[in-house]
Amino acid sequence: MHKINIFPWLRLLAICLVVASCKVPSVVQKTANKSMPITYAGSHDTTQIAVVRWRSFFTDPCLVHLIDTALKNNQELQITLQELEIAKNDIGLRQGQLLPSVGAKIGSGLEKVGRYTSQGAGDASTEIEPGKEMPDPLADYTAVAYANWELDVWKKLHHAKKAAVNRYLASVEGKNFVLTNLIAEVADAYYELRALDSQLALVKQNITLQKNALDMMRVQKEATRVTELAVQKFEAEVLNSQSMEYVIRQRMTETENKINLLLGRFPQAISRDTTSLLETVPAIVHAGIPAQLLANRPDIKEAELALIAAKLDVKVARTEFYPSLSISAAIGFQAFKPSYLVKFPESMLYSIAGDLAGPLINKKAIKAEFYNANARQLQVMYDYERTILHAYLEVSTQLAKIDNLDKHYALQSKEVDALNRSIAISNDLFKSARADYFEVLMTQRDALTTKLELVETKKEQLQAVTHLYRDLGGGWK
Repeated sequence: MHKINIFPWLRLLAICLVVASCKVPSVVQKTANKSMPITYAGSHDTTQIAVVRWRSFFTDPCLVHLIDTALKNNQELQITLQELEIAKNDIGLRQGQLLPSVGAKIGSGLEKVGRYTSQGAGDASTEIEPGKEMPDPLADYTAVAYANWELDVWKKLHHAKKAAVNRYLASVEGKNFVLTNLIAEVADAYYELRALDSQLALVKQNITLQKNALDMMRVQKEATRVTELAVQKFEAEVLNSQSMEYVIRQRMTETENKINLLLGRFPQAISRDTTSLLETVPAIVHAGIPAQLLANRPDIKEAELALIAAKLDVKVARTEFYPSLSISAAIGFQAFKPSYLVKFPESMLYSIAGDLAGPLINKKAIKAEFYNANARQLQVMYDYERTILHAYLEVSTQLAKIDNLDKHYALQSKEVDALNRSIAISNDLFKSARADYFEVLMTQRDALTTKLELVETKKEQLQAVTHLYRDLGGGWK
């Protein structure tokens, strides 16, 4: 019988695979732009508040307690933590692919072939010694250990593992970003609730003031100094303020429920500082320099790690054009009777094989995935650049807002003082018949509106400082 030498054919196949793998598309090379201005407009700080831990930044014990509760119970944060676990487990998956897959199996079977098949005819023609006839049907008992291993010749599996590690680290930064936003959300809602408390107190004070003015109008009517029109006008003003009280109470309920949602609990009363919000002094801000954002902002670090992972994905996709080398092996025992399994070496079986496989023609699917990986890499790079730009603009906006709110609050405070004096003056002038009731009414109305706006401005000041703290990357440490 003529034997065919297959080794030249194997060598030829290997050469074809290597030649085919040489035609690999090139990677799109583009470096992310990380440049930003040296300083913020109007700011020359070298230190920043982002390095301050949130427990030290927020001095209100009630707010600190609420943030603590939110960090323990908030469902969105818990979802993010589970995503972190998924990313961590993916590293284990990639690590396992680098190592040989080893397993064992024990099996048994029974086979009866047809007499008029090639196998059955062959069995019938075989010479069997007396007492050693082949069983019919034929049983099969096997105990085998086996292993499969893909050699990472082109570093495909190593790159995939590194990509998984960077995605895990990116998810850690994503969790930190959720932390900073959660803390800022709780603080925002808390200041909103305290502002409503202060506004409610102002409305109640104003209702008392308006009722006194209404009584005065009634006295003046009896003295025929004013008409019923004045009395009705002042009574309508009292009713308007009373209705405003319930609008504020509804907003308070909504804000309390918002805080409870952030804290992951059903509606309940929110403990808070009962002093006027106008007595709260915002923290002094230090913005530092823009370059510090690259190290402090979790979303920037998340985008940077995602970019590293995307570049590794391109390398993984590129190796799909190269041939892969796999080794498989098995060793064990096999016999048609259980008692023969222990007979050595007659029942022993072993095998070892190596496979070199790679694409030769019709690489459209591989090319499509490679080009997709390239495109995703560019997407992530542009997202990284956008995140840096967005971070700088956020800080710049908050710095300008804090400065303008400070000036606005100072002027509003003077306006409130002037209107408070005008209320007393208008009352005195009305009593001496030197001013009409309409001037008294409008003065009270303007004073209330301005006081409510002053509280709103104070709330915006506190929230702007909180937002700057968040935008600088504070809160997650």
